[in-house]
Amino acid sequence: MRLAAGDQTAVGAERAAERRRARRPRRRVLWGWRVRLPALGDVAPGLESVLAARQPRRVARPGAKRAAVAVILGGRADPALVLIRRKVRSGDPWSGQMAFPGGFRASDAEPLEITASRETAEETGLDLSARGRLLGALDDVSPRSPYLPPLIVAPFVFALPDRPALAPGEEADEARWVPVRELFDPARRTSFTLTLPSGTRHFPAIQVGDNVVWGLTERILSSVISLVGP
Repeated sequence: MRLAAGDQTAVGAERAAERRRARRPRRRVLWGWRVRLPALGDVAPGLESVLAARQPRRVARPGAKRAAVAVILGGRADPALVLIRRKVRSGDPWSGQMAFPGGFRASDAEPLEITASRETAEETGLDLSARGRLLGALDDVSPRSPYLPPLIVAPFVFALPDRPALAPGEEADEARWVPVRELFDPARRTSFTLTLPSGTRHFPAIQVGDNVVWGLTERILSSVISLVGP
């Protein structure tokens, strides 16, 4: 069947569009964001640019303790993030959980980025003051549950050119580099179920080996993804 001139033009335009789409970088939908997998090496530079152009949201919560965590990107082409598994300790509501390295402020005079760096050295053996570059700060996070102590956590993003060996300290059972491509993978999304006095709750989570990332750490990680997403 012969096509009219107008039909031939339309078919030719559609074929050209298909060829252009085929040449585009492969994309995967990650939690509602379309992130180019070949652009993983741009995560750290992209985060630095975004964080420099915005002011982090600070939480005001009277009587809350202040803490800070370090979101550490290591490597360039295939970056990874540092996660620790906290020791199980009686009376610690976050014991045994996967988390970013961090902890409580030593005093009201201690800058929170120093808190994040100091706690990282204690929990992973990684000296950010010598090897890391501070990219900026993320929004504060605070527990939403009335069953947890009042707390405000300030996350700070650091970048390293490589992935040095980690040595878990006294407060961590494990410290590891987890590739960003795995943490961003929607196939690893799951939920964490917790029974509270008010009933059963289900929280967004990410599967990391035999463990899950949920709670404040999952919220911080989701904020990173929202910032690097187009």
